Amino acid sequence: MTATEGNGGNEGGGGDRAAGVRHTWDDGLIARRAHRRAAGRAAGRPARAMDQGAAEEAAPDIPGAAAGYFPEEAVRRSFGGPPYAVYQAGVRSFATGTLRPRLEALRQLVGLSRSRLEGRTLAGAARVLDEADARGRHPYGHTVVAVAGATGSGKSTLFNALAGAPLSETGIRRPTTATPLACAWTDHADGLLDRLGIPAVDRRNPGYPYDPALRGLVLLDLPDHDSAAPGHRERVDRLLGLVDAVVWVVDPEKYADAVLHERYLRPLAGYAEVTFVVLNQVDRLPGEAADQVLDDLRRLLDEDGLALGEHGEPGAAVLALSALTGEGVGELRETLARLTAECGAAERRLSADVDGTMTRLRPQYVADSGPVGLTERARAEFEDQLAEAAGAGAAGKAAERAWLRDAEWACGTPWGRLRGRKGRASGTSRGGSRGSRAHGAGEWTEIPGARARTLAVEAVTARPAVEEAVRTLGDEATAGLPGPWAQAVREAAGWGGRGLAEAVDEAVAAETAHRRPVRPVWWSMVAAAQVTVLLVQVMGVLWLLGAMAGVFGGPEWWLPALLVMGGAAVGPTLAWGSRAAARGPARRHGRSVEGRLREAAAECGRRRVLEPVETELARYGEVRAQYVVAAGGV
Repeated sequence: MTATEGNGGNEGGGGDRAAGVRHTWDDGLIARRAHRRAAGRAAGRPARAMDQGAAEEAAPDIPGAAAGYFPEEAVRRSFGGPPYAVYQAGVRSFATGTLRPRLEALRQLVGLSRSRLEGRTLAGAARVLDEADARGRHPYGHTVVAVAGATGSGKSTLFNALAGAPLSETGIRRPTTATPLACAWTDHADGLLDRLGIPAVDRRNPGYPYDPALRGLVLLDLPDHDSAAPGHRERVDRLLGLVDAVVWVVDPEKYADAVLHERYLRPLAGYAEVTFVVLNQVDRLPGEAADQVLDDLRRLLDEDGLALGEHGEPGAAVLALSALTGEGVGELRETLARLTAECGAAERRLSADVDGTMTRLRPQYVADSGPVGLTERARAEFEDQLAEAAGAGAAGKAAERAWLRDAEWACGTPWGRLRGRKGRASGTSRGGSRGSRAHGAGEWTEIPGARARTLAVEAVTARPAVEEAVRTLGDEATAGLPGPWAQAVREAAGWGGRGLAEAVDEAVAAETAHRRPVRPVWWSMVAAAQVTVLLVQVMGVLWLLGAMAGVFGGPEWWLPALLVMGGAAVGPTLAWGSRAAARGPARRHGRSVEGRLREAAAECGRRRVLEPVETELARYGEVRAQYVVAAGGV
């Protein structure tokens, strides 16, 4: 964002405005004071610069005044008065210390939240950032203090007493102050007053002799906040949102006015450090009445949240004075002098703005309902539900049974294999296609590897289970999340869950389409043994037949009979032993098939659901971290 510096970055910024200098802020972050630019200007006009000793003498109370030179016009006399030094650009940067990282975190927070929260929810934070940018373009050494009060409270009289001259009209006519008046203890507050909307005709200088302790103070006399005149209250409300500190003037008659407390003081409880409450007209109270009224005022301020906390928390300063007689005015002047010399009122005011904004935004970023995020248990349960919906367990059992049948067919007797082939052929002709061909051994199994193509009914049946898994995951992921972010996580899970059942079917089908188990070597060895046994049996039968027909001589007919009977016993024994030996590999094969299908379904679920959900949770984690920084680390 590019912005024109209202005062050129220093108190006398008129030179920069005339030159049309523009400054660029990086990504809208709060303006950084341009030290190099200030040094360059100082180096470019040595003939007009004072020496360092003169600078120190001209501005002994200005922090960092000896760090550089002041322009010559900074020490000119104002209306015949003594010189007022200018705060050099770069000597004190605005939003230093803890405020700057908080504002940067708030800016990041707003940027990350725009797509998740409504614009009106973030409007207050955006206004605070704009105000910080606008205030940061003006000298940090200036302190803008508004004198506010109700009709007849004597605020204009107090304003004149502080200024040392009758600058604001006073009298019995009400309202007396119609437009805001400004009195500046500096010659270079034009940029700030332009920002406040104070026209040149309403700008005044303090009475002579000037009070050097108030150097840098800009005092405003506001219209009456309870005025019935049109526009007065709007002007007061606008300026109260822009000044650095407020002096509230109350009188013994209306110090407990409900409008004052409910409309102004109570909502400004967070600004106690830059709020001063002055009980004026104490000269009208006899005896100890002033102390009693002051005590009652403190009680009301305590109820408003503005009083000093019992553990030493900052509270509003409460003073009693008489602007008419001058009693107590000196104490208020000293208080304002200390506030101005600290050069920290603007930062404290903006810190209070940020505090209030973060308090209002807390429900959008913080939920006190337990831990946030997906647990490993929730992830594992989601993947298990997808695997069950995909039929991974049933597929593993089917693969185990198919392995056993293949082992039985490969290691069985030749007569058994012949019967099994005929049975499968007849079953196929009666029932048609009942599944997918597996293992290359002619076995029709129940493995749902191609069920996206052949078992559409089963895929439809699995869809409710997939949808339930997605809903359960969404509930687990949103536990402990504030409403807007919980909604974002649910939407991410919902979008990923659309078409997830079909995607899982395709992933499972692709996993099993071209996979065939490796045929164990011992199956071939057993098959060869079965063929050998069959040959021995055939040879024994032929031998026995020949012996019975007398083709072979000798009485040894029992030998071929033994061969036939032995072959009949050895073949089934080999088949039975092979079935027993195949159970362990069959279980491992079933688990392997189940594991592959589970992984295929889980990978599909991770890609389509878990990753978007975790992305949203990571986004919330980043936003939550920025909120913690912006809220002051609490």
